[in-house]
Amino acid sequence: MPECQELKWSHIAEAAVLRDLDGLGHALLNTCPGGVAVFNTALQVVIANRTARTALELREGEHLESCLACLAAPAWQVLESGTKVSGVTVNAGDAVFSALLSPIKQAGRVVGGTVFFEDITDLENMTRRMESFQELSNELDTIIESSNDGLWICDGDGVVLKVNPASEKLSDVIAEDAIGKNMTEIVAEGIIDHSVTLEVLKKRKKVSILQTTRIGRKLFLTGNPVFDANGRLVRVVVNERDITDISRLHRELEEKALLNAQYKRDLLEKQVYEAESQRIVAKSANYLAVMQKAVKLGGVDSTVLILGESGTGKGMISDLIHRYSTRADHPMIKINCGSIPETLVESELFGYEKGAFTGAGKQGKPGKFEIADKGIIFLDEIADLPAASQVKLLKFLEDGVITRVGSTRNRKVNVRIIAATNRDLKKMVDTGQFRNDLYYRLNVVPINIPPLRERKECIVPLFNHYILEFSRKYGKERPGITGEILDALAVYDFPGNVREMINICERLVVMSHSDEISLKDLPGVVRENIDPRPLITDPWQSGQTFRQMVETFEKELLTQVLQTTRTQSEAAEKLGLNQSTIARKVQKYRIRL
Repeated sequence: MPECQELKWSHIAEAAVLRDLDGLGHALLNTCPGGVAVFNTALQVVIANRTARTALELREGEHLESCLACLAAPAWQVLESGTKVSGVTVNAGDAVFSALLSPIKQAGRVVGGTVFFEDITDLENMTRRMESFQELSNELDTIIESSNDGLWICDGDGVVLKVNPASEKLSDVIAEDAIGKNMTEIVAEGIIDHSVTLEVLKKRKKVSILQTTRIGRKLFLTGNPVFDANGRLVRVVVNERDITDISRLHRELEEKALLNAQYKRDLLEKQVYEAESQRIVAKSANYLAVMQKAVKLGGVDSTVLILGESGTGKGMISDLIHRYSTRADHPMIKINCGSIPETLVESELFGYEKGAFTGAGKQGKPGKFEIADKGIIFLDEIADLPAASQVKLLKFLEDGVITRVGSTRNRKVNVRIIAATNRDLKKMVDTGQFRNDLYYRLNVVPINIPPLRERKECIVPLFNHYILEFSRKYGKERPGITGEILDALAVYDFPGNVREMINICERLVVMSHSDEISLKDLPGVVRENIDPRPLITDPWQSGQTFRQMVETFEKELLTQVLQTTRTQSEAAEKLGLNQSTIARKVQKYRIRL
């Protein structure tokens, strides 16, 4: 038979086979959930089931190259090799199919092929999501690993799942040693002193704590619980932040703030006592120190004991403390303990109820402590307080409670005590005249006021101040003051202190009948201390020029002043000169002492 005739019969037989397939299996193929198509050796679609037609738009009689071009190459491979080709991905709209191509053989010859389509849309979506999850997981791992803050992740039972490198460094742990262990074990091993994870598991809420590691780092830890959809605690994420340097800086800032506050207080105190020194007249260093201490004590609520001779101004210092205290808006009640009859001291200080004693008022009467509530009570001449009243005062200092005479009811009062005396309380304690326990209760912060004889720099300013004050009071012109008077005052001891100075000034102003006060106007007790020897000899010497006489006078004056002072600085202060001027003139005149 000629070749062309054989080829013709071959195509006829092939077509017959395919028609037979079409007829026998078409109905069956439509029941398959996946797509199924049959193509011939010309890549023409011979059969396509319902899924292939609807989902992949394969039409019988069409060529694969025109409807699904992605299948053309694998289809030719099947026809030529006679073997299967799998894993071909076919995208059809939003759907994704995996195609398996198989040859159809008859009498050992490939006469066509089948394509089985499996819908893998869900699997593809899941794969993409898994890839996205994997990328996200990798990103999270990168963030956790590169974080400067330490991170611990534990499960819902407190078992460590992850420790980042920063935490290894901060907590001095090795991640491999910690992962898989429960936090209770890690605490028991002393790796950390206490666990925020265990606190979160116990409280089921966010917890923050401070933790000190075994290498001395101070960490701020925050544990956050993670719950699943059912409300079950499944993870605890702990963030660790190193605050060692922050704590150090915070301490340094606090120290600097305290130092600044101290500087401000010192500056304020300096400004205050400078202002007060102008008002009170204070020129000597020892009295300025007393004023500074009094102003400083205004800012606290301690009990103060003012010690000093009679007339030194103890009441004035108590006024200064009150003026600069937090109680300045409340009264300061002053009591002279020595001026109240012993039988009335208790009722005056602590009050009495009606009928408490013969002559008691019908309504009773509050004592000075009640009147001074929220303020200050100044107990002058505290050494004269009777023994019975000392007991009551001691009780008040201990508990802040007083009891009126004739009453059993306790009254709580808020009073600060300032006491003063011109006597030696310690000596009185030793001789049993004053209670030992009360002395130590009162002597919390003592202030010793120097007598006027130890404040020589204050004598002339005080004298000028009171002369002017009394001149104004009595409507007189301020009288002139000779140098002799100032010299006499400078060597007088003032046993009566400032009070005596005030009396002398008032007497001089009242009794003066001229525009100048002279030496003869001073009280005899002051004049008695004057050295009758003149300060210098007669400066007039014949044969000397005026300049020579001035130099002679200056040399003799310097010699006498230097003999009565201890240092050149003291002599300079007395003469109102600079120390360098004194030193230059000593060298000029070759003065030897």
